[in-house]
Formats: sequence, structure tokens, C-alpha cells
Amino acid sequence: MSDTPEADMSKQADTPGPGPSGPPPDTPGATTPTAADADRNTTPEPDRATPAQHHAPTTPSPATPQASTPQAVTCTGLTYAFGETKAVDGLDLTVAAGEVFGLLGPNGAGKTTAIRCLTTLLPVPAGIVRVFGHDAARERMSVRRLLGYVPQQLSADAGLTGRENVALFARVFDVSRRERAARVDQALAAVDLGDAADRLAKTYSGGMIRRLELAQALVSAPRLLILDEPTIGLDPIARTSVWEHINAVRAATGMTVLVTTHYMDEADQYCDRVALMHRGRIRALGTPDELRDELRSRRRAAGETPKEPTLEDVFRDVAGSGLDESGDFRDVRRTRRTATRVG
Repeated sequence: MSDTPEADMSKQADTPGPGPSGPPPDTPGATTPTAADADRNTTPEPDRATPAQHHAPTTPSPATPQASTPQAVTCTGLTYAFGETKAVDGLDLTVAAGEVFGLLGPNGAGKTTAIRCLTTLLPVPAGIVRVFGHDAARERMSVRRLLGYVPQQLSADAGLTGRENVALFARVFDVSRRERAARVDQALAAVDLGDAADRLAKTYSGGMIRRLELAQALVSAPRLLILDEPTIGLDPIARTSVWEHINAVRAATGMTVLVTTHYMDEADQYCDRVALMHRGRIRALGTPDELRDELRSRRRAAGETPKEPTLEDVFRDVAGSGLDESGDFRDVRRTRRTATRVG
């Protein structure tokens, strides 16, 4: 894997990666959780909650999902700083069980930092983060057992077959030996890689690689799937294919999906609700239709007669239209390297 800031961040957290597709075993500076680590690092915790039933997507109010819907994710006052720079500044956010929730924002908005706190890759220094009621600061192993995580950086090993990659993650995250082979087959079938399962991953196309990483994340049957830029570097057909498989698994299991993306068309088409984040805070929250309606109303109140607004217009209204100057050389190199490897 590449020399990325993520490796340093995971060291700060002093914890292994989360869910089945956390930092891959060959990531420098990352460690792999085992049952023994769990015994050493955690105190006895309540029994894991039974999987929540799937709730059909609804149209909740922009502020919070409907009260009767259980919360998959709750962030209250989450704050995280790198030195003097606040990457996340008092983040308040809820994600309802069973929904596809999009976290949008320009580079440097704090999205990935918030995701890493949620997945326990980073500690929670201030505020509260809960995943299906489990505290991400105090019940890290319980949270990890609920997660599947597909990071921006590649987590598949090019020297292994598709089946071997998924089987590795099944072993790492304690899928029982008795169920392992069946779980691997199910995960590969869910992303339509059964026929290519015994080919080396280095022979896969970009879309197939992303689907393989999705299978790695799904092999432990997570209740919450977190996708950080899952279609970066893919052509439109491959992007559509990845999303079709995500939606098929979600429809079959009732799994909650939290995704970050810069593709506004993806967020508009696939997300039940979206939050637009800028400078560490949520600036707009609601369904895509609600956000467009709000922008249309503001423009009319200002005496404008604009064309029908798009979600991209809402994004620009929140984040501004200036050039993005966030990140550094390593951020650019990492993004381009990922896009090249899956392209």
C-alpha cells in the first residue's frame, strides 16, 4: 500500500482497523484485530444487539429522521483537530437504520476525518459517537463488529485471487471456520464475481476491483456499510454497476449505508438523505428534493428567476464556487494513484 497519512492516523488511534474492509493487512502502520486483541483491549460488553429489521426509506424531516426509526449512527458535538486546525467542529448528525445516507462536501470539509472517528480509526476526543447504541470511544470492538468499511485507498491484494482476498478478510474478522467458505461464496455472488473468483485480483478491471472490496466488506454481514468515495476513478458504466450491487445487497439485508462522494448525480439518485459538510460542520441536511426546494425558495425570495436548481447548485451554494485549496501534495498523489489503479 502507499505511504499515506491514513497509516499515521491509525497509529494515533492505537487501535486496529474496523470492519472487514478497514486498513488492509499490508497497510504500513496498520494492525489487524484478532479475537485475542479484543480480549486484551476491551472490558466485558453487553451482548450484541440483534439485527434491526429493514425499514423502507421514508421522507423524514431535514433535521432528524422520524422518531420511530432506530438510529444507526448518532454524532453529537464531535470535534477533532490536527494541531491548530479543526477538521471536525461540533458535528451533529443522525443516520436512520436502513437508509442510504450521503455525506457530501468539498475536499477538506472534514468528511473522511468524521468517518475515521466513526469507524474507530481515530479516537473521539470530544463529543459522542454511537453506532446502533454502542459508544465508539468506549466500545470500540463492539462498533467494529457492526461495520463494513470500503476506504478510498485500495484494500485488495493484487497477488491473491478474488476468493483468497475475501477469505482473508473472513479469517481476520473471525467469521467461524464452519461458515467461512459459504460466507465467502455468498459475498462474491452478491457482487457478481463468482465466475472470476479464482482469478488474480491484478487481472480485474477497475469496477471489478471495487466490487471485490465491497465483497470484502460484506463477508462479515455488517449492519452498517461505510463507503468512502467508492466509485473514484471509475467510468460511468462501472460506477453504475457498483451502485447496482450495493442497492441489491441493501434491499436483501436492510443494511444501512453511509457514503461519501463527490459525484452529485450519485447522491441525487441513490441517497435517501444527504448532508452537506463544509469546514467541519453540517451546513445543509435533508432529502435531495428538499435541498433543491430550499435553494429555489431562497432564490425566489431574493427576486431571482433561476433555472431549476440541481444538487450541484446546492453544493455550490453551501461550499462556494472558489477554487479548492485544501489538502497537500500527498493528498493529490494518493487520489491520483487510487484512480490510476482502478482506472
